[in-house]
Amino acid sequence: MKLTFTALAVTLGLLGSGVTTANANDKQSRTKKYAEDWQDLAQVNEVPDWFQDAKLGIYAHWGPVSTANIGHERGAGWYGLNLYMDEVYNWKTGEKRFKNGKTFPSEIFKRHTELHGHPSEFGYKDVIELFDPSKFDAEAWAELFKKSGAKFAGPVAMHHDNFAMWDSEVTRWNVKDFTGIDVTGELKKAIEKRDMKFLTSFHHAFTWVYYANAYKFDATEATSDLYTDQHALDDFKPTKRFHDEWYAKLKEVVDKYEPEVVWFDWWVEELDEDYRKKFIAYYYNKGLEWGKDVVVSYKNTSFPESVGVHDYERGRPNKIKDKFWMTDTSPGAWFYRANAKFVEPNEIVDILIDIVAKNGLMLLNVPPDPDGSIPQEMQDMLIKMGDWLKINGEGIYGTRPWKSFGEGPTRIKGGGHKVEKQKIAYTEKDIRFTRKGDDTLYMFVMDKPSDDILVKTLGSDLTLLDGAIENISMLGSSQTVEWQQTPDGLKIKKPKQIPNEFAVGYKISLKLAKEYGIGGEDDPGN
Repeated sequence: MKLTFTALAVTLGLLGSGVTTANANDKQSRTKKYAEDWQDLAQVNEVPDWFQDAKLGIYAHWGPVSTANIGHERGAGWYGLNLYMDEVYNWKTGEKRFKNGKTFPSEIFKRHTELHGHPSEFGYKDVIELFDPSKFDAEAWAELFKKSGAKFAGPVAMHHDNFAMWDSEVTRWNVKDFTGIDVTGELKKAIEKRDMKFLTSFHHAFTWVYYANAYKFDATEATSDLYTDQHALDDFKPTKRFHDEWYAKLKEVVDKYEPEVVWFDWWVEELDEDYRKKFIAYYYNKGLEWGKDVVVSYKNTSFPESVGVHDYERGRPNKIKDKFWMTDTSPGAWFYRANAKFVEPNEIVDILIDIVAKNGLMLLNVPPDPDGSIPQEMQDMLIKMGDWLKINGEGIYGTRPWKSFGEGPTRIKGGGHKVEKQKIAYTEKDIRFTRKGDDTLYMFVMDKPSDDILVKTLGSDLTLLDGAIENISMLGSSQTVEWQQTPDGLKIKKPKQIPNEFAVGYKISLKLAKEYGIGGEDDPGN
């Protein structure tokens, strides 16, 4: 088969990016509609360049669950599940739990009863009535997200509680009808006005389990559009009505708000495959119609990896992944919590660097207060992260992983979901790498250097570099970087000053060796 020069260049470029030539051309040029078939849907461009370049997105867990958590030290996003546990049970099996041979209520059940009354008299449907977003300001949110350095952002459009944070005609349980505010619509305008792309996230597949015990209390046929159809605790096969409503809510948001990213929480894998195919085909076809490269993110086995981007919850791998991935994480609890504790900005920056070095992207959660205001501590964290990215973003945005993600003593054990429980603290001995092309390497020292820096990976006896080091500069600084490459490693003199209190970034420019004979010229060595 003959290739034109242009086709050959495209093919080589795709091979270099890790995309197989067999379906890359289809992914680049597809214009016809996708069928509701995994094989045909495998031709989608599931990881567009803009998404790989973005590296950082933000979403916000906020809604009636936030209000429900007032007065609770714990509870988070599972309030509606725990609310109806007058007898604690294992939701996966439906089996009751015992203490000293007796059943016992959940802490949420007890506290809710003290604050609002018994769930049979005041259930989750009544909690929704308490939601008062009086201090929500879409412009302020979007401006903060922009300052953080995020390239896309959006709301949790629907959590497990089945409450729509948009102006809906599909469900009466929506924020516009209850409060007069279209949270999703206002955020879309404010976010896109600041040249960020728009995300909506969906967690409502798990609603089937979330409210399973509500019929023991306040759920009735009249409120089944909120609580789902009545079913046994261990019945994990949703009804056709549930499937239809799950899809209709997604379709409405896609049609009305045109998000570039649709992010799914878990349990979607439990839904009928035909509905999953139906949505994926519909969304990507809408992307073709809009002329947008849209993205689907998923957990577990909800979709084949050929149609979306896999997500690690509060986690990440311990090595570079060939296929681009993402993680969703939060600096504290997912939703508002009284006396919330947040991690330090330095930790968030270090996690972001580690993610990017391993071919990933961070989706960071912002948990607003019940009234819609964002806690000052959270604002400070986002602004500090943004300040660091203003200095070091050249080595983050638009980069790709290098041959090695890094070196140093601090490593993740195993990798996967929830690995942040390991409480990893990076040191000045920990190094991470990213690259742009073959001639520019970026290096991050993960803590303020107290001495000269030694990077063993870049020693002169090793052959990982594609060329000779021509120059080294510190990102955000004009000071001369003193360095020496030895067999033991690349030695960099301790900087006199650093431009930011977090990780220190360096740009390493390489002089690539030329190949001879490609155009018929003689080898200069002869």
